[in-house]
Amino acid sequence: MMDTQALKNDIRKKIFAKRKLAHNARDFSETVLLSSFLGDFRGHSVAGYMPIRTEIDPLPAMSDMSFYGKVGVPVIQGMNKPLLIAEWTPSTEMIEGQFGAQVPVSKNFFDPEVLIVPLVAFDRQGGRLGYGGGFYDRTLEKLKMKQTVLAVGFAYSCQEIEQVPLEMTDQSLDFVITEKAVLDLRSQP
Repeated sequence: MMDTQALKNDIRKKIFAKRKLAHNARDFSETVLLSSFLGDFRGHSVAGYMPIRTEIDPLPAMSDMSFYGKVGVPVIQGMNKPLLIAEWTPSTEMIEGQFGAQVPVSKNFFDPEVLIVPLVAFDRQGGRLGYGGGFYDRTLEKLKMKQTVLAVGFAYSCQEIEQVPLEMTDQSLDFVITEKAVLDLRSQP
């Protein structure tokens, strides 16, 4: 029987290959549903992410939202710590942060009401498999202790699996948005 970490690593390897194919075949319209979804949250604070490697790109939707309210991106503070969210606009001066993701030079931190979360794999029960650092799990846990926050996974549809192997510290997603569908996972068992 494979342990949870070995199982997660096996899933990551398989999904990275699928995600790469989807990323290479993209038609750059993958943010249409994300933009439409976020339209209901104009005036609310939203955090997205700066895409790395073959992650689906939320920047067009984030750019649209920056006209209506505060938008941010994550900044890694260190291992085993939650992310901080720094204010971002399309014209924000950026530098390379940890793991190659861009971060704002000037860091005006805030707590978002909507957090767009990158992922490796997801399931329809709200399970999310990330890269293994636990950054988003710690961040969601911290934010939920302060206020209501909506966790929105953004991924290619090929990243869906039947069931993500979960641990006690894993935080669930409220929605997953792909290039094909908006999945409301809040009422799933």
